[in-house]
Formats: sequence, structure tokens, C-alpha cells
Amino acid sequence: MNYFPDEVLEHVFDYVTSHRDRNALSQVCKSWYRIESSSRQKVFIGNCYAISPDRVIERFPALKSITLKGKPHFADFNLVPHDWGGFVYPWIEAFARNRVGLEELRLKRMVVSDESLELLSRSFANFKSLVLVSCEGFTTDGLAAIAANCRFLRELDLQENEVEDHRGHWLSCFHDSCTSLVSLNFACLKGDINLGVLERLVARSPNLRSLRLNRAVPFDTLQKILMQSPQLIDLGVGSYIHDPDSEAYNKLLTAIQKCKSVRSLSGFLDVAPHCLPAFHSICPNLTSLNLSYAPGIQGSELTKLIRHCRKLQRLWILDCIGDKGLEVVASTCKDLQELRVFPSDPYVGNAGVTEEGLVAISGGCPKLHSILYFCQQMTNAALITVAKNCPNFIRFRLCILDPIKPDAVTMQPLDEGFGAIVHSCKGLRRLSMTGLLTDQVFLYIGMYAEQLEMLSIAFAGDGDKGMQFVLNGCKRLRKLEIRDCPFGNGALLMDVGKYETMRSLWMSSCEVTLGGCKTLANKMPRLNVEIMNENELADFICDDTQKVDKMYLYRTLVGRRKDAPGFVWTL
Repeated sequence: MNYFPDEVLEHVFDYVTSHRDRNALSQVCKSWYRIESSSRQKVFIGNCYAISPDRVIERFPALKSITLKGKPHFADFNLVPHDWGGFVYPWIEAFARNRVGLEELRLKRMVVSDESLELLSRSFANFKSLVLVSCEGFTTDGLAAIAANCRFLRELDLQENEVEDHRGHWLSCFHDSCTSLVSLNFACLKGDINLGVLERLVARSPNLRSLRLNRAVPFDTLQKILMQSPQLIDLGVGSYIHDPDSEAYNKLLTAIQKCKSVRSLSGFLDVAPHCLPAFHSICPNLTSLNLSYAPGIQGSELTKLIRHCRKLQRLWILDCIGDKGLEVVASTCKDLQELRVFPSDPYVGNAGVTEEGLVAISGGCPKLHSILYFCQQMTNAALITVAKNCPNFIRFRLCILDPIKPDAVTMQPLDEGFGAIVHSCKGLRRLSMTGLLTDQVFLYIGMYAEQLEMLSIAFAGDGDKGMQFVLNGCKRLRKLEIRDCPFGNGALLMDVGKYETMRSLWMSSCEVTLGGCKTLANKMPRLNVEIMNENELADFICDDTQKVDKMYLYRTLVGRRKDAPGFVWTL
């Protein structure tokens, strides 16, 4: 029974912002479902093929903001075929056709055409925010349409996209009356920028708080921009090479000293390390530092910079910092919560950090709860120490560049080390593992990782039991990604009902056969089971004993998708 008027409940629901909490509210009773549906303005869709745009619009008529994800996560490692799909145009077309009052669109790993950006820019009069992460398919012509037609744009955030540069003047398409920008990020663009237009755009944007530049923006333009916008909180530096003894350097130094509000610093795509001291004045207030795209800054220069950053909570860095540099981080950044250490050259396969750096970080940064660590080697003893020092991990991702390397000291599998992580870290939600691993580690995961939602594994396990341990034990598991593991039909078909509670399962280069996938599809008609074989699919589909190269399984309310390319077969 509902003891409150709908208007009161709707007002209360407005204070519930978490997508999961909103979903939970909608399941209490029919009236709460109806009120939650009619009032929800922000929607998250973790798989663009799990539901149709029209169904989303029918369920959430007040929709203003939507987040969509396309390709599977393993696309980040080039494991998903390039033309697999993930097109955003049908979504934008449906929103336009139904006159949705869309104001914000956030996309990840989706195909975004210029046509879709043009339609987006002309269909929603109050559109304010576009965030594209790891997307492809569009050019600067599409960005020009957004700039020209979205009169109230507050945010244009382009992160790690593949953008074809047709012309370098897309920024000039912003109207002179455009003063609403709060966030502008074009660091991933490779083409030239009209520097004068950029300066004028920044000058007439008094509310600009976040600005991330590409390498085409030189230091002298940076100096002018900083003089116009000392209110910046988030700054991404593009090209920065100059003589520290020059007058221009001194001007830049003066401009930086006036930026007392900066809390996040990134970029340094081209940099002369001896010019870094110009930024030392803003380092004491930084809470976020991202130098993962700054290969020109070597270990000694990194540590000099980091020694000034005592308030850091988030640090993304290259492995050239070395174990000694991570010891400096550990002794300096006591409030650090998130650390990502990327390989300077992932193709060389010789990382600059080891287990020693990880142990140092765990001992010096007690608040650490999220880590991504590319390293040369690891030991069980180190992982056990890390688990003891940092029991609050919610994300733990470890990538040894030699993916089947054992304990560097004992030459044993790393089962006990990762077992300690899942045993000690009760709130662990995301785990990625590499190194020599047997079924024992999956037994530990199934026993202890009660909150685990996403697991990524490669080159691990002895047989079907490993995968069975995970599926049986991890009740909250939503995404499972597996590559190059000896898991076959027995593991896949043991508990097919489990997949109804998961968002997706990816398996590539495993022991699963076409016949096993067909059996799964027959048992679970509400799942899409996609088979990918980029070579000779017609011959492949006739042999049920043939091993499947790639399989992607996901829940869907709309059946098989209509835009699958020829090399994708939906069972």
C-alpha cells in the first residue's frame, strides 16, 4: 500500500541518483515502478544490443541523459573484430523521432558517424553534453556540426577516440554567442587547431572548468589561455617544449602561478623535462595527475614532480617511473586512492616496474582501493603483503607482460597470491589476472569473492573446473571475460541459468565448440550467442566439433540484432 502521494514519492526519488538504487526502487511494487519510470531522467545501458531504443523511451518518457556502451571490453585489446558493430545512429534516430528531450549523451566503444552527430546536433534544442570514449567512425565534420548547432553546449569530451581530421577549423563553428562551455577535451585529436579561435572561445567561456588540449596547441598559446582562464580546475597540457631560460617561459610560469584552482593535471604529450618546474607551483593542490601519455618524462623528472604532489588521490603514470619512483609515490602521496601504471612500450614486453614497487605502494598508501599495474614480474609473497596492507581494494587489475610467468622467486603458480587478494579484499568488485595460474585460484575466487562483478582472465587454469568454481561461487558476477584458457563445453553448459543473471560472457581461443554454443542457445532463447569467425564462416557453421574462435553471449530483450556483419553468426 502506498501511503504517500505520487508527487511526494517522485520528489524523494529525485534524491536517489544511483542506477542500481533506482532499479531497486522500481521493483518494490507496481506504483513505485510507475513513478520511478515516469520520473527517471538518467539511464545507463551497459550493452546497446540488450534493449531497443523504443523500449527505453516507452519505459522512461522523461529521459534527458543516457549512457550507452557498445563493443565488449576486450575491444580495448584488439580482440573484437573492427566491424563488429555498436552503432549509435539507431538510438539517436529513435530519440529524434519520438521527440525525446535529450540533453546529455555519453558513449563508450561505439561507432559514431558524422551523420549521427549531424542528426544529434539538429534534433535536440537543449542538448548540453556529449562525451565520447573509445569511439570511432566520425570526423571533425561531425564535431563541426555539434559546435555549430548545439547553442547551449556545456561539455564536449573526447577521450581516446579514432577521429579522422578533415579540416582543422571545426572550433570556428562555435558561434560567437557561445559562452556556456564548462568542459572541453580534444586531447585525442591529431590535427591542427585554429589557435586564435581557441583563444577567443576560451576567453568568452567564463564558466570553463575543464580544458584538455592536443599536441597541436603550443606553449605560447597555453600561456595566453591560462591568463584568460585562471578559474580552471582540470588542465590538460598539449605540446610543451621550450627553453626554460627564455622570456616566453617566464610568461608561462607567471600564468601557471595564477591558476590556483587547478586540481587535476594531465597531458604533456610533447615535453622538455627541464621545463616541468614551471608546474611545481600548482602541484601542492593537485588531487589528480595523469602522465600516461607523456613518454618524454623519464623517471627522475617524474619523481621530482611527484614530490610536490602530497594531496594526490589519483595517479596515472608510465612504468618508466621504476620501482624507486613508486617508493617516492608511497612516501609522498598518503591520500592516494587510485593508481594506474601503464607500459611505456607494450610491444617490447619488458616493463620497468616489478613486485617491489607494488609492495612499496601498498605499504605507503593505506587508502588505495583501485589499481591497474603492468609489470615485469610478480611473486606470491608480494601479493600476500599487498592484500594485508590494502584490504579495501574494489578494483585490482594486474598484468604481467609475460602472461604465463610464474612466481619470480619460487617459480610456483601465483594462486596463493591472488587467493590472498580475494580473501582479504571483501569488497572487491573487479579483478583482472595474469601469470601462471591453476584451477586452485578459481576455487579461491569462487569461495571468497562474494562481491565480484567483473572478472578478466587470460592463459589460466587447467580445465573446466576452474570456470565452474567461478560461476558457482560468484553470485554477483555480471561480466566474465576469458581468453586463451582451457575451458570447454563442460564449463560453458554446467549452469546455463547463471547467464540470465549476468550481463555478458566473452570467450576467445578456448576449448568451446560450435555444438556447445548451439546447445546453450537452444536452452536459453533469451540470450544472444554470437559466434565470430572472420575466415570462411560458411564452412565453419557445418561442423559442430569445430572450436569457436570468439564467442560473445549477452542478455537481450529484443532478440538477434539486425546489423551483424557477415562474420558474426547469432545462434
